[in-house]
Parts: sequence; structure tokens; C-alpha cells
Amino acid sequence: MNRGRLIGVVGPSGAGKDSVMEALVARRPDLHRVRRVITRPETAGGEAFDGISPALFAARAAGGDFALYWKAHGLCYGVPSSVADVLDMGRDALVNLSRSVLAKAALRFDTLHVLHVTARPEVLADRLAARGRESAQDIARRLSRPAPAFPEGLPVTEIDNSGRLEDAVEQALAALYPARV
Repeated sequence: MNRGRLIGVVGPSGAGKDSVMEALVARRPDLHRVRRVITRPETAGGEAFDGISPALFAARAAGGDFALYWKAHGLCYGVPSSVADVLDMGRDALVNLSRSVLAKAALRFDTLHVLHVTARPEVLADRLAARGRESAQDIARRLSRPAPAFPEGLPVTEIDNSGRLEDAVEQALAALYPARV
């Protein structure tokens, strides 16, 4: 049996990563969506995740409970080690990752494939403004920051989610599961 791929979804805030991931899993029920562990309250909204305290996160990381973990925006994020079992069963697993952890992910998972979900700057700005969490100045500053480069040799598929979600999902499915002739 072939080992499944870890499909790491990355992209800027407002690109619609969670929406694309939900739609992919709806279209491909065999695709496993990884539930991350994050040091924020579960009532914070957004994706479904397991919220834990920073102390418990540190203890779980020290105990080897995470295949990957990183810090971003003042929070800790972890990918449960159980993802390896899913991949060993030959299933693909979809997980929201940070670019900062891609090199480590590539070393840990030789089947890593990255979906880079993007959108035009004006679309990102509108989506971020609609969230109401940041000022216009903060949004402009966020959008002006250059994104770090992807690790060399990593398979990356660019997905433009500026328009209809269905179009972005079709792009992703065509790239991940091309029709075999």
C-alpha cells in the first residue's frame, strides 16, 4: 500500500485556507482533515481545533505528542503525532501549516505536498476588513510584508482563491488528483 501524502495548506490570512480545506474534504471524504492543537480558547472561532493551555502544550510537546509544532502570532500550534497513522494507512491528510514549519515538515514527512492558497491583495484586504479584528493600517502593514520563500525542492501548488470557492477547489483537486489516462 502506498503511503498517504501530508498536504500542507499555507497562505496569507484572508486567503480562505479553511474554506478551501472544508470544501476539499466535502468533495473527497477519504481525505483526512487534521485537527490542530492550539494555545487559544476553542470559543475563538475559525477552524475546529483543540484548545489547550500553554503549560499543557509544552508538556505534550516534550512528551512527543506532536509530529510538528511551532509558534506564530503569540500562540503555539501542534499537529498530533497520530497523523502518521493516517498516512501509513495510505490516506492523504490535509493540515493548515505555517510557512515557518515547512522545512521541518519536509524532513519529517517525505510525502509532503504544499497547497499555497492565495488571493489578490484587494480581496485579502476586503476579507480581513470584514473580520473586524484589525485596523485598516494594520491590514495594509500585514499585506505589505513579503512572504518567506518556500524550501527548495518542495512540491508546491498555487491555488488562486480570489473568485469563486468552487473554482479554487477544482484547481486543487486537479493538481492533487489528476485524472489518470
